[in-house]
Amino acid sequence: MSLETHTCSLSRGISRSKEFEKKGLAQYAVNVGLKCLHDCAYCSTGAMLRTHTVFTRIGRSSFEQGYAVVDPDIATKVAHDAKHRRQRGLVQLCTTVDAWCPAAQQYGLGRKCLKALLAETGWTVRILTKNAAVEKEFDLIEKHRDRVLLGISITSPPRHSAKMQVVERNASPIAERVRVMEQAHRLGLRTYAMFCPMLPAIASSREDIDELVQWAEAIGAEEIFAEAVNPRGRGLVLTQEALKKAGYEEEARAVEAVRKKANWSEYVKDLVKNVQASVKQYSDIGKLRFLQYPSGLLPEDRLEIENDDQGVVWL
Repeated sequence: MSLETHTCSLSRGISRSKEFEKKGLAQYAVNVGLKCLHDCAYCSTGAMLRTHTVFTRIGRSSFEQGYAVVDPDIATKVAHDAKHRRQRGLVQLCTTVDAWCPAAQQYGLGRKCLKALLAETGWTVRILTKNAAVEKEFDLIEKHRDRVLLGISITSPPRHSAKMQVVERNASPIAERVRVMEQAHRLGLRTYAMFCPMLPAIASSREDIDELVQWAEAIGAEEIFAEAVNPRGRGLVLTQEALKKAGYEEEARAVEAVRKKANWSEYVKDLVKNVQASVKQYSDIGKLRFLQYPSGLLPEDRLEIENDDQGVVWL
């Protein structure tokens, strides 16, 4: 894979993240840049960061695929902030741009940032990535096993891996992500499950969800995070197009259907119920963190979820 990598200089290494604290993920965030090269079709980061001046400077849109923007010096800033912040806590690496994406790997940013955080007392780290390359850091994580929570986003059961590969072009194959998480469990590392997004017709049926939840329990996941696909922006259109181009007509139609508000709302309602039922049967409902914004839900669907919202984190 050829890498088109642009560089930027971020203003800080560690930021307070009230949104991610509300999600129960972390109090603080570290990000290694502004754009990841995993090129997930459904990604909403472009919409969040579209006004950043770097995109004007390089003459590219934040919504385009095929390039990355990273800060090669971010670990120095993380080390400074980790040392000088008086209030410390749980920090997520990363919240928007993957620290083990191909461009970040060019500079070793994931390991450097992780090492900088763990060098200072009082910090614990939640790793979230879609790349199996995080396995290279297991030696470092093992030395600080009580202070690191490892999560690799698993967006479908392995049998749907080929479908997800066309949607998450440059992320590690699902089977590789699963293998690395299972290895982490064998090494006694702390793990959590991240099923996000759970696309319709790929990770939304009760059969698919049961497979994912049973796997999460098998790897000793301390928490199970789940989320529906975000309907905002062009993510659903790009996902639908990628699936259709690859010949996955049924899945493309399912994604197209949830572009309509009523269908999306019903999909979310059913997804919540299926995830709750599966976690109750195969795990512990106390572990579930189903992240859900109420906006976009039809009143009747929202009410039905609210009537039994065990494990739902309203945002």
